[in-house]
Amino acid sequence: MSAECSSYLNADKVLVSGFSCPRTGGDAGAVYCCGFQDVKYCCDDPHSFFPYEHSYMWWLSVGALVGLSIAAVVLFAFIITVCVLCYLFISTKPRSKLDTGLSLQMA
Repeated sequence: MSAECSSYLNADKVLVSGFSCPRTGGDAGAVYCCGFQDVKYCCDDPHSFFPYEHSYMWWLSVGALVGLSIAAVVLFAFIITVCVLCYLFISTKPRSKLDTGLSLQMA
């Protein structure tokens, strides 16, 4: 079983000639042509989209989760601070109206 990868222009606009999978000296199980318009490679899974190991995506996900967690904690602390300041502002206001010193008389 083999597959043909057609020629393509890579990201640097250089023409890469077509090749057959599996490639000579490559993995014998990589019998499918995978990739995108600007990068093609032989792979063993016809539904593969990335020419890299999937472990890098796991670390990317962990980094994103850590970043989102930190952002959530900062946002939560900000909301708590605003609520506490609003409560203190409202609770320290004088309860009675201020005396202006002028008495009003009926005409």
